[in-house]
Amino acid sequence: MDVINLEQKFGLFAERWSPRIVAELNESFVKLAKLQGEFVWHQHENEDELFLVVKGRLLIKLRDRDVWLGEGEMVVIPRGVEHCPVAEEEVHVLLLEPKSTRNTGDVLNERTVAAQWI
Repeated sequence: MDVINLEQKFGLFAERWSPRIVAELNESFVKLAKLQGEFVWHQHENEDELFLVVKGRLLIKLRDRDVWLGEGEMVVIPRGVEHCPVAEEEVHVLLLEPKSTRNTGDVLNERTVAAQWI
């Protein structure tokens, strides 16, 4: 049981849209990611996904509305809801999601990556 310093962990990587695992909780991973630009529209058929903004401002586009998150704010995207994260400037987020969650959900493309431990 170690204390995890989020600022220190964010300092260990520069890649955007490439989540890093920092902890395991039950059958889920706690991941950190740096985001900038627009991601891909996708959904997670079997998994809910929690986004917590640590630094910056994040837009999550939904088909029927937009959700804006500032520092210290979070949202849970329910399974099956199509969404597209967008970050005008670099944003640091903490993600909590089941181990089976693929970053691009039901989409396989060049942005699909396996999360790495840091």
